[in-house]
Amino acid sequence: MADRRRVNPPAGPTTAPIYAPPSQAQSPTALHRTRGPNEIRKIFLKTGLTPSASGSAYFELEPSAPPAPAGHFPSVCSSLKLTCTVHGPRPLPRSIPFSPHLLLSANVKFAPFASRQRRGYIRDVTERDLAVHVETALRGLLISERWPKSGVDVIITVLEGEEDGPPGLGNDSQQEDEGLAGWGMMSVLSGCITVTSAAIADAGIDCVDLVSGGIAGIVRQPQPPGAIGSSDGPPAHIVLDPCPSEHAEILAICMVGYIRSRDEVTELWTRGNIGGTSVGGDRGLLTVEAVVDRAIDAASLSRLVLEAALKEATEFKLSSSAANVTASKTKRKGSI
Repeated sequence: MADRRRVNPPAGPTTAPIYAPPSQAQSPTALHRTRGPNEIRKIFLKTGLTPSASGSAYFELEPSAPPAPAGHFPSVCSSLKLTCTVHGPRPLPRSIPFSPHLLLSANVKFAPFASRQRRGYIRDVTERDLAVHVETALRGLLISERWPKSGVDVIITVLEGEEDGPPGLGNDSQQEDEGLAGWGMMSVLSGCITVTSAAIADAGIDCVDLVSGGIAGIVRQPQPPGAIGSSDGPPAHIVLDPCPSEHAEILAICMVGYIRSRDEVTELWTRGNIGGTSVGGDRGLLTVEAVVDRAIDAASLSRLVLEAALKEATEFKLSSSAANVTASKTKRKGSI
């Protein structure tokens, strides 16, 4: 008699798939940027995807390069896909002391399949630090005094995260050891700020304006063989929305959360050595202010997509409500 409480294995033998690492010939060697220095990647943003939440949004950046060629299993490029849901405002439990302002709680979680190094189900240091940065960027956005003793929960899920470079270049183990040291985390935080602002606006929570994230970086491209350069290496320049898989060397990156109506920076995060970096020509050295200004330009470009997405969502809601009113009036006339 067969044991009905046991799941029997398949009759034939099976072998687990084993993926060989990419060979040296398949490893990407030509890293180049096809976009201009003042151009950001295309953004897809849509709100109202989760009906059970007060507000929701989906954010996606286009891949930095075409898909992987045939015979190359790991993708050469990386993209960024985020989802955000907002729950609230809702009353706080009685156990929490009275607060005259709205309490904001952000939660950032990477899906287990979001990166090449599989992540666990428990939040790590990187996710907690990203949540703190998101809360800091949103505190200057909300009109918290209009919601006393209330709380709002922001849940961000990273479906696909920005990698530090193409596979096979030895960046994954370094990123795992250094935690937030990865360059790709700057793009992840910038996308988290933008998608959260869209979800909060979709939830109808009172805000002073929209906040958008933008990044700018100092990159340096290798010189061709035989070229004559300075002793410090090839000159560096500032680009908007740098992608680690498009540049051979990234010297520094700056990420900002920017509110355009107030000309206010609610969040600022830099990594790398910005001061003392020389640029081409006779322009001297780069300063922190110059990189921050370029990051604000990137945030202003992201805001254009944010405004267009919210305008489209608002027009759809108005048209749907008008259609419902017309249908209800027609139904009343038919009943009379």
